[in-house]
Amino acid sequence: MDEQDVAMKAREFITAVGPSALPVLVDAYARHIGGAVTTEALGEQEDAWSVLLPNGKYRICVNCAHNARRQRFSVCHEVAHVALDIPTDHSAPSWSYARRSPGEIACDVFAAELLLPYKLFKPRVDAADMGLAAVGELADEFEASLISTASRYATFSRELCAFVLSEGGKVRYCARSTSLRAAGAWVRPGTPMPADSLSARVRAGAASTGSEEAEPDQWFEAWDKDGSLYEDARHFGQWDQTLTLLWFDDDNLPPRAERKRWEEETQGLRELDGILPWPGKSKRRP
Repeated sequence: MDEQDVAMKAREFITAVGPSALPVLVDAYARHIGGAVTTEALGEQEDAWSVLLPNGKYRICVNCAHNARRQRFSVCHEVAHVALDIPTDHSAPSWSYARRSPGEIACDVFAAELLLPYKLFKPRVDAADMGLAAVGELADEFEASLISTASRYATFSRELCAFVLSEGGKVRYCARSTSLRAAGAWVRPGTPMPADSLSARVRAGAASTGSEEAEPDQWFEAWDKDGSLYEDARHFGQWDQTLTLLWFDDDNLPPRAERKRWEEETQGLRELDGILPWPGKSKRRP
């Protein structure tokens, strides 16, 4: 079962429950599988567990020591185990993407779909600015984690946009918008973050003060197109995780040779006036 299959099953589940207000009520998701949610003091690294009771109902228990957003995600994750019929595997910590099993990652994808339903989330992405500040505002509205929100933000963006999750200084996951996938942009998992990137500096302790220009071929493998790339980053030292949002300033990404030829044929034939006629729509945010 790939990520698309999981997403489609989650959307079928959401349609059956029918959430219409924000933030979505995770208890309604639990009730749909015949479950009830309780809180309890669990181990420090334990998010939640669920059990099928003799009466055919499920009991979902979440860690009372965790914040409300983490508890909400944990409920949806446990619902996913039931809805997808995937056995629980808690051999790796829930915060570590690199060490989690494929089944646990699938349940994370399902949970993110439940917390950030496409029909409610996509219109807000279309209206939002670019940058992690805008992602944070959406995370607040949906009461979801910044990682889940950023991943879906990039996936559903109409812009040339990507979200990269790095752990221990290495790329572990990348979500790309449809237009960026069509452009052939690929960030290979397991590769180190670019050494002189904003993300690497933020991980080393530099303050995150907003987006800045980045070199596309530092992030994207075998990149042969032109365009102005911008990067925004946040780092969470507790887990050594770095969140990176990348987006292009241009609507289209012509090959470098094509742009060079176009510039020679147009700009080279008129007086330079300091105004570049190359089409583009700025999405840079300070």
